[in-house]
Amino acid sequence: MIGFLASLTGGVPHETLTLEFGSLRLRPPQIADYAPWAELRQASRPFLQPWEPAWPADDLSQAAFRRRLARYRQEIRSDSAYPFFLVDRHSETILGGITLANVRRRAAQSATLGYWMGAPHAGKGYMTEAVKALSRHAFLRLGLERIEAACLPDNAASVRVLEKAGFRREGYARGYLSIAGARRDHVLFARLKSDPIPE
Repeated sequence: MIGFLASLTGGVPHETLTLEFGSLRLRPPQIADYAPWAELRQASRPFLQPWEPAWPADDLSQAAFRRRLARYRQEIRSDSAYPFFLVDRHSETILGGITLANVRRRAAQSATLGYWMGAPHAGKGYMTEAVKALSRHAFLRLGLERIEAACLPDNAASVRVLEKAGFRREGYARGYLSIAGARRDHVLFARLKSDPIPE
């Protein structure tokens, strides 16, 4: 499987893969990221929690971060998910995170997109550029044909990100995910490899 994954990413193992665009970089999370990641997530807690599944009590602990990285490694090896941190290329400051998850092969050739942005860095267009860059990688290097995403109907910022990145609204799913401890409806989006490339 490792050889297969390296061939998908042009011979570069995902653990060392970086995608650079403008002043930004997407790179896989590393153990050295724990302290800045935890600091950013804690500082952004009021901003993020209304839009995310309920955080476990130990979510920001170092032990939970290590478990997270172990899960990431397993998902990468099984070609089921590809996680990245969004960082500033010059300062290496972590700005947020973005993941292609639930990768389905064979007839589907699709994945689900998820992302989060630290509160100090929101509203600056960074995530839109990250979604565009990861979509290009998914279509050109990972061989995917479709990327799906979902967001809460009242999450206007996330809707803007997806629409600017070339995703089209496809439907409405009742009780789609548990967010902040309650089942919530979501708006469904998708982008196809054959869709026009957004400017």
